[in-house]
Amino acid sequence: MFFIPDGNSEFIIQNSKLFVVLNKIIRFSLNNRLLVLVLSVLLMVAGVYTATTMDVDVFPDLNAPTVTVMTEAKGMAPEEVERLVTFPIETAVNGATDVRRVRSSSTTGFSIVWVEFDWGTDIYRARQIVSEKIATVMDALPQHVGTPTLGPQSSILGEVLFVGLTVDDELKIENGKLKINSTGTHEEHERLPDDNNSQFSIVNSQLEKTSLQDLRTLADWTIRPRLLATGGVAQVAVLGGEVKEYQILLSPEKMMHYDVSLGEVMEVVSGMNQNATGGTLYEYGNEYIIRGMLSTNDVDEIGRTVVKRVGGAPLLLNHIAEVKIGDQRPKFGMASLRTEPAVILTVTKQPNTSTLELTKKLDATLEDLKRELPADVKVTTDVYRQERFINSSIDNVKSALIEGAIFVVIVLFIFLMNVRTTLISLVTIPLAFVAAILTLNAFGLTINTMSLGGLAIAIGSLVDDAIVDVENVYKRLRENRALPIDQRCPVLTVIYDASREVRMPILNSTLIIIASFVPLFFLTGMEGRMLAPLGIAFIVALCASTLVALTLTPVLCSYLLGRKSENSEISENSDKEPPVTRWLKKGYTRLLSWILRHRWPVLGSTAALLVVALVAFFGLGRSFLPPFNEGSFTINVATLPGISLEESDKIGRRAEELLLTIPEIQTVGRKTGRAELDEHALGVNVSEIEAPFELADRSKDELIAEVREKLGTLPGVNVEVGAPISHRIDAMLSGTRASIAVKIFGTDLNEMYRIGNRVKAAVEGVEGIADLNVEQQVERPQLKIVPKRDVMAKYGVTMPEFADMVSVLLAGEPVSQVYEGRRVFDLTLKVGDDSRTTAEDIRRLIVDAGDAKVPLGQIADVVSSVGPNTINRENVERKVVVSANVAGRDLRGVVTDMRRIIEEQIELPEDYHIQYGGQFENEENASRTILIASLFAIMVIFMLLYNQFRSLVQSAVILVNLPLALIGGVLMLWFTGGELSIPALIGFISLFGIATRNGMLLIERYNDLCAEGYSVVESVLRGSADRLNPILMTALTTALALIPLAIGGDLPGNEIQSPMAKVILGGLATSTLLNGFIVPIMYMLVAKKETK
Repeated sequence: MFFIPDGNSEFIIQNSKLFVVLNKIIRFSLNNRLLVLVLSVLLMVAGVYTATTMDVDVFPDLNAPTVTVMTEAKGMAPEEVERLVTFPIETAVNGATDVRRVRSSSTTGFSIVWVEFDWGTDIYRARQIVSEKIATVMDALPQHVGTPTLGPQSSILGEVLFVGLTVDDELKIENGKLKINSTGTHEEHERLPDDNNSQFSIVNSQLEKTSLQDLRTLADWTIRPRLLATGGVAQVAVLGGEVKEYQILLSPEKMMHYDVSLGEVMEVVSGMNQNATGGTLYEYGNEYIIRGMLSTNDVDEIGRTVVKRVGGAPLLLNHIAEVKIGDQRPKFGMASLRTEPAVILTVTKQPNTSTLELTKKLDATLEDLKRELPADVKVTTDVYRQERFINSSIDNVKSALIEGAIFVVIVLFIFLMNVRTTLISLVTIPLAFVAAILTLNAFGLTINTMSLGGLAIAIGSLVDDAIVDVENVYKRLRENRALPIDQRCPVLTVIYDASREVRMPILNSTLIIIASFVPLFFLTGMEGRMLAPLGIAFIVALCASTLVALTLTPVLCSYLLGRKSENSEISENSDKEPPVTRWLKKGYTRLLSWILRHRWPVLGSTAALLVVALVAFFGLGRSFLPPFNEGSFTINVATLPGISLEESDKIGRRAEELLLTIPEIQTVGRKTGRAELDEHALGVNVSEIEAPFELADRSKDELIAEVREKLGTLPGVNVEVGAPISHRIDAMLSGTRASIAVKIFGTDLNEMYRIGNRVKAAVEGVEGIADLNVEQQVERPQLKIVPKRDVMAKYGVTMPEFADMVSVLLAGEPVSQVYEGRRVFDLTLKVGDDSRTTAEDIRRLIVDAGDAKVPLGQIADVVSSVGPNTINRENVERKVVVSANVAGRDLRGVVTDMRRIIEEQIELPEDYHIQYGGQFENEENASRTILIASLFAIMVIFMLLYNQFRSLVQSAVILVNLPLALIGGVLMLWFTGGELSIPALIGFISLFGIATRNGMLLIERYNDLCAEGYSVVESVLRGSADRLNPILMTALTTALALIPLAIGGDLPGNEIQSPMAKVILGGLATSTLLNGFIVPIMYMLVAKKETK
């Protein structure tokens, strides 16, 4: 073991406890070199193992704590759903603890309420609160309304996979085998000749084509349960196909003929297909369970049920009704793949579940299921796989990390021209990485593009501390070997003293950079959750690099740089500075001497450049987050309410056909309407199309322009073009799947819709606005059946009897269930479709009126009317939304123009008001937070500088780097798009901390030289030359490592980090360049004033 002497500190704060601690750390490391090496290796092993076992995702969990309450209200009109279902639930939950917003949507037969809690609320506590509140209103809900159901606990990133089921139409027989000709894998099933040798029978297959009803049954009862059984799946929503239903279709004419009332039929069929229990029987020492076997799935047996006796003969159910298997009506949704009818299963994952691992499990499950499905059923999962976005994003960030590391290696080797010093500096990177990974894992975070992006941004800064230490150690060892042999110090002593010299600059520079990143953690909401892992990864990696510089770096220097004997002679060319360093110092010293003689023109030019940068800064556009390149479009196509599902399906299919004409789009999947208990509830007039794409010879903006142009040819539709995750982020922020939401609140939906159209007409000329739409809240046709109370009283028809006539005969009512093994289907009672085809048919429908049979039109008026299609509410107020996206312009500029025009041109009636929502609202709040937090960060940086230099003036001189860095950052943004987003703002704050390091190195060296007796000018010239090498190395490693992120901003995964990288890259360029001249000038001017 080598003993390192304490020595005397040359620093001002000689007795500082911090100095003592740092000295002890360095001394301990050098005295226990083997232990330090072993601990470093163990850290690497633990970090690598943890990295391989951690969950990988595209983003951290961005979801606000939200509980979704869904209620089926079969057959109810939207205004009745709002009044009888939605309003009671809203009222119950609106005042609950930590609830910040309640949104709802009431549509035909369905109510959905979103209860949004404050950020940070525990989701399990939130669900418990909502459950308790709902329990208080259960008795107030109508009798025939379904039980309010909480949606699965998931997030906006929860949808991981679309599973599409289609039927292959093309069957071929080759060599006695049935071949299914599909675009996927060909299945083969042997056909054996029958006795006549003229036809074939099928083994393990079927000749009949699988129907859409069979396809939906397979999805509901075979595929969905298997997928739900996969660990990590929260929900599987099924849409499309035909839902199987056993139907009893009454014939009013036959009922009149046999004098059978609806009440008599209801009494017979209610629960008719459920087994009865007869208790137990004990006989011969055995216990027998007695069962009445009423249940059957044979429609003929169901039809032979006795209704009553007529004229002494039994009247069977099939005498007055048709009993059959049919398709459930009404139907609320359809699906298609590549324009072909399909069934689509949307798989949603549970929170804290790895998307990649879950997707592998789902793929394996689907592979097993394919062997159980009919031969002509094709399973596809290529329409939407979140796994693709995750893999491409992670791969791109990894590539940026690797490319950045290569730049770091090149810079270090060029400046050091020494393999050993380069290796010593590079060791910091993997150790800092694994420390960050271990910390992220300890916090329960995942490996995602944000955490990896933090490491990618930090990669250049990670070697900075090691560079400063290695460069100083290397220089001191050269100086030591240049001394006569009898005056040389032991190698470990030299290394200790050299490391001790730079310990405070290393520590303070790290603290300053950390302080510059602190404003990031003041962000709340979605942006805070998104950027927090980036900040954690950056700060932890930076702290780890500082610890490595104080411990492992001196140890490695002692092994790799101290191998030459302190008593060895040096040759003429050995231990000289690298050629690049000598050449740069020579040129820099000459240029600095000239600039010091012409300092006022230089200061004036820099001030003018700063003014230009400030003007440009306030002229930059503002946006919230850069657009994500998810590799897929989510396109909403909305027609007028009241359109039938079949007509809406035709329009959606036409949209698919148009999209498939675009070369970059190879496949599409469409969902029209909604699935049962699906929180992404769409009206039958709305289609959501998923269209994955691959860019080739043109940009994404050009592709989006063509998509909008082609879909714009569809008559009478509103189109919104977005992306899967972006759409859901917009919906979470404003309740609308668009970047901008103008919310009009009031009472009368028609008046609100008129105001919305006036707003649309007023702002449609705003530059940069796209996908401008008004929520389709126009009235849809209704058929009202109004009882004639006087006539009903004459016949003795009660209101409950009248309600049964309308609900049972027209809408249909499940009266029992039919079991096919483990499958359960409704047995529904209603009138035959041929008796309710038109409004006139309904008027002529024969109903019970006491002891008589009369047409429905005799006891009720059947009138045509109109009513709302969907009623949306927010915080218990009705609303209509004018939504828009932005193309080719900054978000805030578009919103500012829209606000100005609306305030000037739109007059609102009394009790009506407008609110604005969307990404810009979050951008304004986040910008305000960052500004306030940044001022405190700059104050902290100033205090840290003062703590080191004990001079207000010198601390202020170092802060000159902030405006110098601002110049480059602004110019870089100006020339690469001209938008200032929240990540770019974070980049500026981070840049200030990174840029301050250079000024610290210069001032610290100037003070040392002045203390040694050099004049101010000599101190400036010599100190600047001494610090040129570490300043250029630290600046270049930090800046060049960011180039892959800066130029790869359009790649998936790089979108958030790219603006930060651009700002830091540009700012470091001007800060480093001007720092080498402006700080020396300012130091001389300040020194002269202090001398006077």
